[in-house]
Amino acid sequence: MAVTRENFDRLAQARKRRPRWLQAAFDFARHRPLGAIGAVIIVVMAIVGFGAPWVAPFDPLSTDYAAMIARPSLTHWLGTDAYGRDVLSRILYGSRTALIVGFGASLTGSIAGALIGVASAYFGGRTDLVVQRIMDVVISFPIIILALSVVAILGTGVHNVIFAIAIPMIPRCARVVRASALAVREMPYVDAARAAGFGDARIVLRHMLPNVMAPYLIMLTSFLGQAILLEASLSFLGLGVQEPIAAWGLMLRGAAVDFAETAPWMAIFPGLAISLAVFGFNLFGDSLRDALDPRLRTQ
Repeated sequence: MAVTRENFDRLAQARKRRPRWLQAAFDFARHRPLGAIGAVIIVVMAIVGFGAPWVAPFDPLSTDYAAMIARPSLTHWLGTDAYGRDVLSRILYGSRTALIVGFGASLTGSIAGALIGVASAYFGGRTDLVVQRIMDVVISFPIIILALSVVAILGTGVHNVIFAIAIPMIPRCARVVRASALAVREMPYVDAARAAGFGDARIVLRHMLPNVMAPYLIMLTSFLGQAILLEASLSFLGLGVQEPIAAWGLMLRGAAVDFAETAPWMAIFPGLAISLAVFGFNLFGDSLRDALDPRLRTQ
């Protein structure tokens, strides 16, 4: 179709009629197709996870001892495990567990880290020095080691796993947000807020925190894939989500290891689900970073 003045005006009017969020989604998908693929994976994962009661063909907790370690078939598309539970149904319900733990840990860790980072940059001086040294101590531990330590102290369970995964994320988000908040602290509107007599809490929450949302969102999306992988790792080691809750890490341990040669589907399909989820979050997070970071923006 030839690009004429009439066609150009028609396209411009159609663009204006679209909601702003929808137009932003179209632009994101057009400029960053890999990020759009990651977003589709996340949306599908959320739909099948929270819609599992209507999508899953079987109850993930029901056992069928007549169909133990059944091969993939028309009845059980991905086979069954050592207790006769349908693998597909447990994977669908496991996506809900992964999303709850992933988003819960990422939001908790990134929000706490953002508040600490902004407050540390705002107050500066000795407060900033002490806070950053504490962050250095926490960040010196490997993520999995620190998460294992917290779970060993608090015990297993969904809430404790969320807290254990969130703690290693706090210093990483705090340091990134602090770097941006140091520049925001010197802005004229922050000086004007101080001159107007606003309290420190109001300046931090109303004037500084909204202006460091770009690095915050980047850290949040990057943490999601890590949180899902950490949850699966902790569950595989027996220190995460416990039976009978359906979780991908639980599906990889125990009988899945014992029957790795005779029933490989018990480990292959949960492993693929973990890989696909982490891959989708990483794709979306990288594209969102490129879109929000002016130094990396190409479109």
